[in-house]
Amino acid sequence: MSKQQEYLRKPDWLKIKLNTNENYTSLKKMMREKNLHTVCEEAKCPNIHECWAVRKTATFMILGETCTRACRFCAVNTGLPNELDWKEPERVADSVAQMGLNHVVITMVARDDLKDGGATVMAETIKAIRRKNPFCSIEVLPSDLGGVKENLQIIMDAKPDILNHNIETVRRLTKRVRARATYERSLEFLRRAKEMNADIPTKSSIMIGLGETKEEIIETMDDLRANDVDIMTIGQYLQPTKKHLQVQKYWHPDEFAELKQIAMSKGFSHCESGPLVRSSYHADEQVKAANVKAT
Repeated sequence: MSKQQEYLRKPDWLKIKLNTNENYTSLKKMMREKNLHTVCEEAKCPNIHECWAVRKTATFMILGETCTRACRFCAVNTGLPNELDWKEPERVADSVAQMGLNHVVITMVARDDLKDGGATVMAETIKAIRRKNPFCSIEVLPSDLGGVKENLQIIMDAKPDILNHNIETVRRLTKRVRARATYERSLEFLRRAKEMNADIPTKSSIMIGLGETKEEIIETMDDLRANDVDIMTIGQYLQPTKKHLQVQKYWHPDEFAELKQIAMSKGFSHCESGPLVRSSYHADEQVKAANVKAT
């Protein structure tokens, strides 16, 4: 089989419009000056130009830029991480204020080298943002924190507005796609979060195009709802480098629209579904939708 046959060609609906206006360049400059990282850059998000240039939003990635896991879908660097930077929470909070954000997403690299998995730094980041930006809603996207209940409790005690944890793929493909994380542990993580504080909406994301079936996607929806997950996002997997898993299928926008209808019929308060959708895509709109459904 030739290399041309091995790699699927990207369809037209995945073409991205680049926009490097003043918002984009000033945001990039601020990130470098404050020594901050964003998952937008590190994970090669296809929406970076829309979010940075048009919506002026960003997803901050804390606890360094090196992950202790090597998931086969993710472009974030893997290796031995740096020492903790306890000044990072304040720098993130200052940046949120400088950007004038109404909603912020804080994600993290997996830190399996730390006893608390990095939960304390994430909790301190939530608190710092609350102090300096009292009207800004906060969404957090932690790793599974080693599956340790006490680590999750540290974050939930800081009271984020949304707790997001991605299941990433269907049950059958989890071992091939993710490193260390398991399907059941992610479900347990989401269930525990709801048990700790039923008022905080929970959210999860799945990427498709890795060889899953429609039936398996629907099964994942059912599993998430069975664990009281409120919001779901569904996006197309894009291979970041040749070392990562190859795309098995490019799902059509009409198929994404159908999956959204199915998800909403199952009781999710909100579902964002589309080829370029990522976990924090239009996150500000998702939190509004979740709050409306709750009232």
